[in-house]
Amino acid sequence: MEKTWRWFGKNDKITLSMLRQIGVEGIVTALHDVPNGEIWTVEKITELRDYIASFGLRWSVVESLPVCESIKYGGKDRDRLIENYKVSLANLGKCGIHTICYNFMPVLDWARTDLANPNPNGTSSLYFNMAEFAYFDCCILKREHAEDDYTPEIMAQVKEKAGKMTPQDDDRMVENIIIKTQGFVNGNIKEGDLNPVRIFRDLLALYKGIDKTQLRENMKYFLKEIMPVCNEYDMRMCVHPDDPPMQILGLPRIVCNEEDIRWFLDAVPDVHNGLTFCAGSLSAGAHNDVVDLARKFKDRTHFVHLRSTCVFPDGSFKEASHFGGRANIIELIRIFEQENPALPMRVDHAPMMLGDEDKGYNAGYSFHGRMMALGQVEGMMAVVDRELGIERSYPVTVG
Repeated sequence: MEKTWRWFGKNDKITLSMLRQIGVEGIVTALHDVPNGEIWTVEKITELRDYIASFGLRWSVVESLPVCESIKYGGKDRDRLIENYKVSLANLGKCGIHTICYNFMPVLDWARTDLANPNPNGTSSLYFNMAEFAYFDCCILKREHAEDDYTPEIMAQVKEKAGKMTPQDDDRMVENIIIKTQGFVNGNIKEGDLNPVRIFRDLLALYKGIDKTQLRENMKYFLKEIMPVCNEYDMRMCVHPDDPPMQILGLPRIVCNEEDIRWFLDAVPDVHNGLTFCAGSLSAGAHNDVVDLARKFKDRTHFVHLRSTCVFPDGSFKEASHFGGRANIIELIRIFEQENPALPMRVDHAPMMLGDEDKGYNAGYSFHGRMMALGQVEGMMAVVDRELGIERSYPVTVG
Protein backbone atom coordinates (compact mmCIF):
# COMPACT_ATOMS: atom_id res chain seq x y z
CA MET A 1 0.00 0.00 0.00
CA GLU A 2 1.02 3.60 -0.49
CA LYS A 3 2.38 5.04 2.78
CA THR A 4 0.49 8.27 3.43
CA TRP A 5 0.31 10.74 6.32
CA ARG A 6 -2.37 13.16 7.43
CA TRP A 7 -0.89 16.65 7.23
CA PHE A 8 -2.77 19.78 8.29
CA GLY A 9 -1.27 22.26 5.87
CA LYS A 10 1.54 24.78 5.96
CA ASN A 11 0.89 25.67 9.59
CA ASP A 12 1.29 22.05 10.69
CA LYS A 13 4.17 21.73 13.15
CA ILE A 14 5.12 18.54 11.30
CA THR A 15 6.70 19.63 8.03
CA LEU A 16 6.75 17.95 4.64
CA SER A 17 10.54 17.71 4.74
CA MET A 18 10.22 15.73 8.01
CA LEU A 19 7.68 13.42 6.38
CA ARG A 20 9.86 12.75 3.36
CA GLN A 21 12.73 11.74 5.66
CA ILE A 22 10.65 9.09 7.45
CA GLY A 23 9.47 7.38 4.26
CA VAL A 24 6.07 8.95 3.65
CA GLU A 25 5.03 8.76 -0.02
CA GLY A 26 1.62 10.43 -0.18
CA ILE A 27 -0.02 13.28 1.69
CA VAL A 28 -3.57 13.25 3.06
CA THR A 29 -4.81 16.79 3.53
CA ALA A 30 -7.45 19.39 2.72
CA LEU A 31 -7.94 23.08 2.07
CA HIS A 32 -8.38 23.78 5.76
CA ASP A 33 -8.71 27.53 5.21
CA VAL A 34 -11.81 27.22 3.01
CA PRO A 35 -15.04 27.40 5.06
CA ASN A 36 -17.33 24.39 4.91
CA GLY A 37 -19.70 24.55 1.96
CA GLU A 38 -17.62 26.93 -0.16
CA ILE A 39 -16.12 25.90 -3.50
CA TRP A 40 -12.54 24.64 -3.69
CA THR A 41 -11.09 26.50 -6.67
CA VAL A 42 -8.65 25.07 -9.18
CA GLU A 43 -6.19 27.81 -8.21
CA LYS A 44 -6.15 26.91 -4.50
CA ILE A 45 -6.03 23.18 -5.21
CA THR A 46 -3.17 23.60 -7.68
CA GLU A 47 -1.16 25.80 -5.33
CA LEU A 48 -1.29 23.25 -2.50
CA ARG A 49 -0.75 20.27 -4.83
CA ASP A 50 2.36 21.87 -6.31
CA TYR A 51 3.67 22.89 -2.88
CA ILE A 52 3.42 19.25 -1.76
CA ALA A 53 5.10 18.09 -4.98
CA SER A 54 8.03 20.47 -4.38
CA PHE A 55 9.01 18.20 -1.47
CA GLY A 56 8.99 15.07 -3.63
CA LEU A 57 5.58 13.99 -2.33
CA ARG A 58 2.12 13.83 -3.86
CA TRP A 59 -1.33 14.83 -2.66
CA SER A 60 -2.86 11.34 -2.59
CA VAL A 61 -6.10 11.70 -0.64
CA VAL A 62 -8.39 14.55 0.35
CA GLU A 63 -9.44 14.22 3.97
CA SER A 64 -11.86 15.76 4.11
CA LEU A 65 -13.99 17.63 1.63
CA PRO A 66 -16.54 18.23 4.39
CA VAL A 67 -20.19 17.33 3.94
CA CYS A 68 -22.10 20.20 5.56
CA GLU A 69 -24.56 19.42 8.33
CA SER A 70 -27.41 20.77 6.18
CA ILE A 71 -26.73 18.05 3.60
CA LYS A 72 -26.80 15.43 6.35
CA TYR A 73 -30.07 16.52 7.96
CA GLY A 74 -31.67 17.66 4.69
CA GLY A 75 -31.84 21.42 5.21
CA LYS A 76 -33.37 23.94 2.82
CA ASP A 77 -29.97 24.83 1.34
CA ARG A 78 -28.72 21.29 0.79
CA ASP A 79 -29.14 21.39 -3.01
CA ARG A 80 -27.04 24.56 -3.24
CA LEU A 81 -24.40 23.01 -1.00
CA ILE A 82 -24.39 19.80 -3.06
CA GLU A 83 -23.89 21.86 -6.23
CA ASN A 84 -20.87 23.52 -4.59
CA TYR A 85 -19.61 20.09 -3.57
CA LYS A 86 -19.88 18.86 -7.17
CA VAL A 87 -17.88 21.83 -8.45
CA SER A 88 -15.17 21.16 -5.85
CA LEU A 89 -15.08 17.49 -6.85
CA ALA A 90 -14.70 18.37 -10.51
CA ASN A 91 -11.92 20.84 -9.72
CA LEU A 92 -10.04 18.22 -7.70
CA GLY A 93 -10.39 15.75 -10.58
CA LYS A 94 -9.05 18.33 -13.05
CA CYS A 95 -6.02 18.71 -10.77
CA GLY A 96 -5.34 14.97 -10.66
CA ILE A 97 -6.59 14.25 -7.13
CA HIS A 98 -9.14 11.45 -7.20
CA THR A 99 -9.67 9.97 -3.70
CA ILE A 100 -11.98 11.73 -1.23
CA CYS A 101 -12.38 10.57 2.36
CA TYR A 102 -15.47 12.08 4.00
CA ASN A 103 -17.92 11.20 6.75
CA PHE A 104 -21.68 11.30 7.24
CA MET A 105 -21.61 11.49 11.05
CA PRO A 106 -24.02 14.07 12.50
CA VAL A 107 -22.36 16.84 14.55
CA LEU A 108 -19.49 14.83 16.11
CA ASP A 109 -16.70 13.70 13.81
CA TRP A 110 -15.18 11.43 16.47
CA ALA A 111 -15.35 11.22 20.25
CA ARG A 112 -12.86 10.56 23.06
CA THR A 113 -13.10 11.45 26.73
CA ASP A 114 -9.34 11.39 27.49
CA LEU A 115 -6.74 12.60 24.98
CA ALA A 116 -3.70 11.50 27.00
CA ASN A 117 -4.58 8.37 28.97
CA PRO A 118 -1.33 7.05 30.50
CA ASN A 119 0.20 3.73 29.49
CA PRO A 120 2.53 1.64 31.71
CA ASN A 121 5.55 2.44 29.50
CA GLY A 122 5.21 6.21 29.94
CA THR A 123 3.41 6.96 26.68
CA SER A 124 -0.24 8.01 26.49
CA SER A 125 -3.13 7.16 24.18
CA LEU A 126 -6.65 8.29 23.29
CA TYR A 127 -9.39 6.75 25.41
CA PHE A 128 -13.19 6.62 25.35
CA ASN A 129 -14.63 6.01 28.80
CA MET A 130 -18.31 5.18 28.60
CA ALA A 131 -19.14 6.39 32.12
CA GLU A 132 -17.36 9.72 31.57
CA PHE A 133 -19.12 10.17 28.25
CA ALA A 134 -22.45 9.43 29.94
CA TYR A 135 -21.60 12.02 32.61
CA PHE A 136 -20.94 14.60 29.88
CA ASP A 137 -24.24 13.69 28.19
CA CYS A 138 -26.40 13.65 31.33
CA CYS A 139 -24.79 16.24 33.60
CA ILE A 140 -23.02 18.77 31.35
CA LEU A 141 -25.02 18.64 28.14
CA LYS A 142 -28.17 17.71 30.10
CA ARG A 143 -29.76 16.12 27.06
CA GLU A 144 -33.40 15.20 27.61
CA HIS A 145 -33.87 11.50 28.47
CA ALA A 146 -30.12 10.87 28.03
CA GLU A 147 -30.10 8.48 31.00
CA ASP A 148 -32.30 6.07 29.02
CA ASP A 149 -29.38 5.39 26.65
CA TYR A 150 -27.10 3.91 29.32
CA THR A 151 -27.11 0.79 31.48
CA PRO A 152 -27.93 0.98 35.20
CA GLU A 153 -24.30 0.16 35.93
CA ILE A 154 -23.08 3.12 33.87
CA MET A 155 -25.65 5.45 35.46
CA ALA A 156 -24.49 4.39 38.92
CA GLN A 157 -20.99 5.53 37.94
CA VAL A 158 -22.42 8.78 36.58
CA LYS A 159 -24.09 9.52 39.93
CA GLU A 160 -20.82 8.81 41.72
CA LYS A 161 -18.90 11.12 39.36
CA ALA A 162 -21.48 13.88 39.76
CA GLY A 163 -20.51 14.19 43.41
CA LYS A 164 -16.79 14.43 42.66
CA MET A 165 -16.34 16.39 39.43
CA THR A 166 -15.11 19.97 39.78
CA PRO A 167 -15.86 22.85 37.37
CA GLN A 168 -12.33 22.37 36.06
CA ASP A 169 -13.06 18.68 35.42
CA ASP A 170 -16.21 19.66 33.51
CA ASP A 171 -14.25 22.17 31.42
CA ARG A 172 -11.69 19.49 30.56
CA MET A 173 -14.49 17.14 29.47
CA VAL A 174 -15.98 19.80 27.20
CA GLU A 175 -12.53 20.53 25.74
CA ASN A 176 -11.87 16.86 25.02
CA ILE A 177 -15.24 15.88 23.57
CA ILE A 178 -16.43 18.89 21.57
CA ILE A 179 -13.46 21.18 21.00
CA LYS A 180 -10.04 19.54 20.75
CA THR A 181 -11.25 16.58 18.72
CA GLN A 182 -13.52 18.63 16.46
CA GLY A 183 -12.25 22.10 15.64
CA PHE A 184 -9.38 21.01 13.42
CA VAL A 185 -11.55 18.45 11.64
CA ASN A 186 -14.99 19.75 10.73
CA GLY A 187 -15.10 23.33 11.93
CA ASN A 188 -18.44 23.07 13.75
CA ILE A 189 -16.80 24.17 17.00
CA LYS A 190 -13.31 25.62 17.33
CA GLU A 191 -10.86 26.84 19.95
CA GLY A 192 -11.95 30.18 21.39
CA ASP A 193 -15.69 29.78 20.79
CA LEU A 194 -17.74 31.24 23.61
CA ASN A 195 -20.19 28.84 25.29
CA PRO A 196 -19.34 25.74 23.23
CA VAL A 197 -21.94 23.68 25.10
CA ARG A 198 -24.72 25.98 23.87
CA ILE A 199 -23.37 25.79 20.30
CA PHE A 200 -23.26 22.02 20.61
CA ARG A 201 -26.84 21.82 21.86
CA ASP A 202 -27.95 23.95 18.90
CA LEU A 203 -26.20 21.56 16.51
CA LEU A 204 -27.88 18.55 18.08
CA ALA A 205 -31.27 20.28 17.75
CA LEU A 206 -30.85 20.37 13.96
CA TYR A 207 -31.35 16.59 13.96
CA LYS A 208 -34.60 16.58 15.89
CA GLY A 209 -36.88 14.12 14.11
CA ILE A 210 -34.06 12.67 11.98
CA ASP A 211 -33.82 8.92 12.59
CA LYS A 212 -31.55 6.32 11.05
CA THR A 213 -33.88 5.71 8.10
CA GLN A 214 -34.02 9.41 7.24
CA LEU A 215 -30.27 9.91 7.59
CA ARG A 216 -29.73 6.95 5.27
CA GLU A 217 -32.03 8.49 2.69
CA ASN A 218 -30.19 11.80 2.97
CA MET A 219 -26.88 10.04 2.38
CA LYS A 220 -28.33 8.19 -0.61
CA TYR A 221 -29.66 11.48 -2.01
CA PHE A 222 -26.22 13.09 -1.66
CA LEU A 223 -24.39 10.18 -3.29
CA LYS A 224 -26.81 9.90 -6.22
CA GLU A 225 -26.46 13.63 -6.87
CA ILE A 226 -22.65 13.56 -6.99
CA MET A 227 -22.14 10.23 -8.81
CA PRO A 228 -22.31 11.73 -12.35
CA VAL A 229 -19.41 14.03 -11.46
CA CYS A 230 -17.56 11.15 -9.82
CA ASN A 231 -17.92 9.07 -12.98
CA GLU A 232 -16.84 11.92 -15.25
CA TYR A 233 -13.69 12.69 -13.26
CA ASP A 234 -13.04 9.24 -11.71
CA MET A 235 -13.54 10.52 -8.16
CA ARG A 236 -13.39 7.76 -5.55
CA MET A 237 -15.66 8.71 -2.65
CA CYS A 238 -14.86 6.71 0.49
CA VAL A 239 -16.94 7.28 3.61
CA HIS A 240 -15.30 6.95 7.02
CA PRO A 241 -17.01 4.61 9.51
CA ASP A 242 -18.66 6.17 12.54
CA ASP A 243 -16.29 6.69 15.45
CA PRO A 244 -17.26 5.20 17.81
CA PRO A 245 -19.39 2.75 15.82
CA MET A 246 -22.50 3.10 17.94
CA GLN A 247 -25.42 5.45 18.53
CA ILE A 248 -24.42 8.39 20.75
CA LEU A 249 -26.10 11.57 22.06
CA GLY A 250 -29.41 10.51 20.54
CA LEU A 251 -27.98 10.93 17.04
CA PRO A 252 -28.50 8.37 14.28
CA ARG A 253 -25.31 6.68 13.08
CA ILE A 254 -25.34 4.81 9.79
CA VAL A 255 -21.83 3.40 9.17
CA CYS A 256 -21.28 1.22 12.23
CA ASN A 257 -21.31 -2.40 11.11
CA GLU A 258 -21.56 -4.85 8.20
CA GLU A 259 -25.26 -4.24 7.60
CA ASP A 260 -24.72 -0.48 7.46
CA ILE A 261 -21.79 -0.73 5.05
CA ARG A 262 -23.64 -3.11 2.78
CA TRP A 263 -26.68 -0.82 2.78
CA PHE A 264 -24.92 2.32 1.52
CA LEU A 265 -22.82 0.38 -1.03
CA ASP A 266 -25.93 -1.31 -2.41
CA ALA A 267 -28.00 1.90 -2.26
CA VAL A 268 -25.67 3.48 -4.82
CA PRO A 269 -24.02 0.50 -6.58
CA ASP A 270 -21.25 2.45 -8.29
CA VAL A 271 -17.55 1.65 -7.84
CA HIS A 272 -16.97 5.35 -7.09
CA ASN A 273 -19.13 4.97 -3.98
CA GLY A 274 -16.75 3.25 -1.59
CA LEU A 275 -15.40 2.85 1.91
CA THR A 276 -12.53 4.21 3.97
CA PHE A 277 -11.65 1.07 5.88
CA CYS A 278 -10.76 2.50 9.29
CA ALA A 279 -9.66 -0.51 11.29
CA GLY A 280 -9.59 1.54 14.48
CA SER A 281 -13.15 2.81 14.25
CA LEU A 282 -14.51 -0.58 13.27
CA SER A 283 -12.53 -2.44 15.95
CA ALA A 284 -13.94 -0.10 18.64
CA GLY A 285 -17.24 -1.95 18.27
CA ALA A 286 -17.18 -5.39 19.88
CA HIS A 287 -19.89 -6.41 17.38
CA ASN A 288 -17.47 -6.07 14.43
CA ASP A 289 -15.15 -8.79 13.11
CA VAL A 290 -12.65 -6.47 11.45
CA VAL A 291 -10.83 -9.03 9.32
CA ASP A 292 -14.10 -10.47 8.06
CA LEU A 293 -15.28 -6.98 7.10
CA ALA A 294 -12.04 -6.39 5.19
CA ARG A 295 -12.51 -9.60 3.19
CA LYS A 296 -16.12 -8.73 2.37
CA PHE A 297 -15.57 -5.09 1.34
CA LYS A 298 -12.00 -5.05 -0.01
CA ASP A 299 -13.20 -4.44 -3.58
CA ARG A 300 -15.07 -1.25 -2.55
CA THR A 301 -12.31 0.04 -0.25
CA HIS A 302 -10.47 3.08 -1.65
CA PHE A 303 -8.48 4.16 1.42
CA VAL A 304 -7.26 2.39 4.57
CA HIS A 305 -6.65 3.69 8.10
CA LEU A 306 -4.51 1.22 10.01
CA ARG A 307 -4.88 1.42 13.78
CA SER A 308 -6.32 -0.81 16.48
CA THR A 309 -8.24 -0.60 19.74
CA CYS A 310 -8.85 -2.57 22.91
CA VAL A 311 -12.51 -2.78 23.93
CA PHE A 312 -13.76 -3.21 27.48
CA PRO A 313 -16.97 -4.95 28.64
CA ASP A 314 -18.88 -1.71 29.28
CA GLY A 315 -18.22 -0.38 25.75
CA SER A 316 -15.24 1.78 26.67
CA PHE A 317 -12.22 1.48 24.39
CA LYS A 318 -8.61 2.62 24.11
CA GLU A 319 -6.24 3.03 21.19
CA ALA A 320 -3.91 0.03 21.09
CA SER A 321 -0.48 -0.74 19.71
CA HIS A 322 -0.42 -1.32 15.97
CA PHE A 323 0.81 -4.82 16.86
CA GLY A 324 -2.09 -5.49 19.23
CA GLY A 325 -5.75 -4.86 19.91
CA ARG A 326 -8.71 -6.24 17.98
CA ALA A 327 -7.85 -5.15 14.45
CA ASN A 328 -5.21 -7.77 13.49
CA ILE A 329 -3.37 -5.30 11.30
CA ILE A 330 -0.98 -7.75 9.68
CA GLU A 331 -3.93 -9.79 8.37
CA LEU A 332 -5.56 -6.62 7.08
CA ILE A 333 -2.35 -5.80 5.23
CA ARG A 334 -2.43 -9.27 3.64
CA ILE A 335 -5.98 -8.70 2.44
CA PHE A 336 -5.48 -5.22 1.03
CA GLU A 337 -2.00 -5.78 -0.44
CA GLN A 338 -3.36 -8.73 -2.39
CA GLU A 339 -6.39 -6.75 -3.54
CA ASN A 340 -4.56 -3.55 -4.53
CA PRO A 341 -0.90 -2.86 -3.60
CA ALA A 342 -1.34 0.79 -4.67
CA LEU A 343 -4.11 1.46 -2.14
CA PRO A 344 -3.33 4.54 0.00
CA MET A 345 -2.91 3.80 3.71
CA ARG A 346 -2.20 5.96 6.74
CA VAL A 347 -1.36 4.76 10.24
CA ASP A 348 -3.86 7.12 11.88
CA HIS A 349 -3.90 7.67 15.67
CA ALA A 350 -0.83 6.65 17.65
CA PRO A 351 0.58 7.16 21.16
CA MET A 352 2.14 10.37 22.35
CA MET A 353 5.77 9.73 23.27
CA LEU A 354 9.22 11.28 23.49
CA GLY A 355 7.96 14.81 24.06
CA ASP A 356 4.99 14.72 21.65
CA GLU A 357 2.75 15.99 24.45
CA ASP A 358 4.55 19.35 24.59
CA LYS A 359 4.44 20.16 20.87
CA GLY A 360 0.81 21.26 20.49
CA TYR A 361 -0.05 18.59 17.92
CA ASN A 362 -3.71 17.98 17.05
CA ALA A 363 -5.35 15.36 19.26
CA GLY A 364 -4.43 11.88 18.07
CA TYR A 365 -1.84 13.13 15.58
CA SER A 366 1.52 12.94 17.36
CA PHE A 367 4.77 12.85 15.40
CA HIS A 368 6.97 10.34 17.23
CA GLY A 369 4.06 8.01 17.95
CA ARG A 370 2.91 7.98 14.33
CA MET A 371 6.49 7.65 13.10
CA MET A 372 6.92 4.55 15.28
CA ALA A 373 3.58 3.18 14.01
CA LEU A 374 4.59 3.81 10.41
CA GLY A 375 7.82 1.87 10.97
CA GLN A 376 5.87 -1.00 12.51
CA VAL A 377 3.40 -1.09 9.65
CA GLU A 378 6.14 -0.79 7.03
CA GLY A 379 7.82 -3.83 8.60
CA MET A 380 4.57 -5.80 8.45
CA MET A 381 4.09 -4.73 4.84
CA ALA A 382 7.58 -5.95 3.95
CA VAL A 383 6.82 -9.38 5.41
CA VAL A 384 3.49 -9.60 3.58
CA ASP A 385 4.98 -8.40 0.29
CA ARG A 386 7.59 -11.13 0.48
CA GLU A 387 4.87 -13.70 1.14
CA LEU A 388 2.88 -12.47 -1.86
CA GLY A 389 5.84 -11.95 -4.16
CA ILE A 390 5.19 -8.21 -4.44
CA GLU A 391 8.30 -6.19 -5.27
CA ARG A 392 8.55 -2.78 -3.64
CA SER A 393 11.43 -0.32 -3.79
CA TYR A 394 12.68 1.35 -0.63
CA PRO A 395 14.56 4.66 -0.45
CA VAL A 396 18.33 4.49 -0.41
CA THR A 397 19.78 6.49 2.50
CA VAL A 398 23.49 5.68 2.10
CA GLY A 399 25.75 4.46 -0.65
